[in-house]
Amino acid sequence: MKIVKIETFLTNAGLRNYLFVRLTTDTRLTGLGEASLEWQEQTVQTMLHEWVEDRILGADPFDVERMAGHMIRDQYQGGSTVMTAISGVETACWDLIGKACGQPVYRLLGGRCHERLFAYANGWYGGAHTPEQYAERAKEAVAKGYRGLKFDPFGVAWKDMVEPEMDEAEAIVAAIRDGVGPAVQLMIEVHGRLSVGSAVPMGRRLAQYCPTWYEEPVTPNSLDLLKEVKTALPFPIAAGERLYILPDFYRLTALRAADIVQMDPAHCGGLLISKKIAAMAEAQDMRIAPHCSIGPVAFCAALHLDWATPNAMIQEAFAEYDVPWRNDLVYGWNPIRQGEYVLPERPGLGLELNVDACAAHPYKKNSFHALWDKTWLNDFTQNR
Repeated sequence: MKIVKIETFLTNAGLRNYLFVRLTTDTRLTGLGEASLEWQEQTVQTMLHEWVEDRILGADPFDVERMAGHMIRDQYQGGSTVMTAISGVETACWDLIGKACGQPVYRLLGGRCHERLFAYANGWYGGAHTPEQYAERAKEAVAKGYRGLKFDPFGVAWKDMVEPEMDEAEAIVAAIRDGVGPAVQLMIEVHGRLSVGSAVPMGRRLAQYCPTWYEEPVTPNSLDLLKEVKTALPFPIAAGERLYILPDFYRLTALRAADIVQMDPAHCGGLLISKKIAAMAEAQDMRIAPHCSIGPVAFCAALHLDWATPNAMIQEAFAEYDVPWRNDLVYGWNPIRQGEYVLPERPGLGLELNVDACAAHPYKKNSFHALWDKTWLNDFTQNR
């Protein structure tokens, strides 16, 4: 079996554009991947056709380790753009392998490791400004069955927070905890906003609300600073979504600079490298919770990884807080039932692309401004 064609499909999903990749073989099998890179999809699309295409045409998708490994070796400059392009193709190869074998991908990655797999919601707090609004939206999400909620209560903070800003963030967390009770997990997202000098005192103020984790409290590449925050606080730290190569994850796990590793399979090289990262984390008693803030194909791939990985903890879900047409973009995909994931049983990833639905929602430039623009919380709800 040889890959004879690569196609890309760029479509809009409100605050994001999704870039899907489809490979076709000489046996007429098709494999689906996703190469969405937050607000850089056209650049990745160019990379796929300008650089990746020549390196995969004629290749056997079963040689996925060699194919992806050689592209990672050959790309030379590194960074999120090329690693996302490689990841999208690598995932599509796993879809092809699963279809050729008549097996879902998770079985090829090690088989089922969990009896149940839970979701935590993200995107649920869009448009909320006051603590009371956050609490009401949190209760609505819990009513859908979610046992965990992730949110960023820090507005447009950058590096240093003054006391009134800390008071405001704490009030939001306190209102959510009071609204949902002690059993719901709270994942407090910082988006790498803070300096150590603000992340630590802010974290100490939040400790009484029992966070499940404090995510990316400092800039993502500063692992020594991350370790400093982790050492100072009495609850778990999560990080890794903006690391892209295996040596970076080795350093993260070797330092034990976090408690939960959040590799993004759509950006770090794909599913096989994600398994390697998970194994490094497991050896250090660290758990994984893969990051996935993009489209349904990347989300599906992350779920296959979770089911087949013993130290997978929980999986992020934007699915019910995305644009209304999200599930129309693919066929055969509705994985969440009351905050819990359904085990996929169809061969490969278990979904197919709806090309017409993708075409009905064309690419939009600059669909999201920045997490440091005061409109970002309002923008969260613009398509709901």
